[in-house]
Amino acid sequence: MAQMTVLDEKLAEVLGLAQAAQQAAKRVSVLARREKEQELVDLLGKMGSESRAVEERAQKVAATRAGLKGAIAKQARETRGEIVEFMRTYLEDAEALDGLEFLNMAEAGELAHLRILAKLNERAKHRGIGALVNYALPVQERHAAGVMEASLALAAAEDPSETA
Repeated sequence: MAQMTVLDEKLAEVLGLAQAAQQAAKRVSVLARREKEQELVDLLGKMGSESRAVEERAQKVAATRAGLKGAIAKQARETRGEIVEFMRTYLEDAEALDGLEFLNMAEAGELAHLRILAKLNERAKHRGIGALVNYALPVQERHAAGVMEASLALAAAEDPSETA
C-alpha cells in the first residue's frame, strides 16, 4: 500500500473539514431557526450545500491518488470526528451567536487548510488538487466573510448590559 504524502494528508483534512462544515451548518441552523433568524438559516443552508460540493470534488481528487483513497477517507473521518466532537462541546446550551462564534473558528480553519493545500500544490502540481483549490478557495472566503458579517449583526443586536 502506498504511503500518504503531506499533500495527501492535507487533502484528507480539507475533505474532513468540508464534511464537518455540513454538520456544523445544520447544527447552527437549528439555533438560528429557534431564534427566528431566517436570513441566517438561509445563509447556513447555502453554506452547507457549497460544503457538500467541496466534499464531492475532494473525494474525486482522492480517488485519483493511486492506492490512497481509503487512507485519505480514513484521515478525513478522523478530522471530521474531531471537529464534530469539539462542536458538540462548544455548542452545548448555545444560542445562535455562540454557533456563529464556533463557525468563525471552523471557517478560518478550513480557509487555512485550503491555502496550505494550495501552497503545497505549487510544487506538487497535481491538476485535480489545483482545480479543487481554485473552486474551493473563493467558496471558503465567502463562507468566512459571511459568518463574520452575520456574527457582527447578531452581536450588534445584543444588549451588552444584559445578564449573561
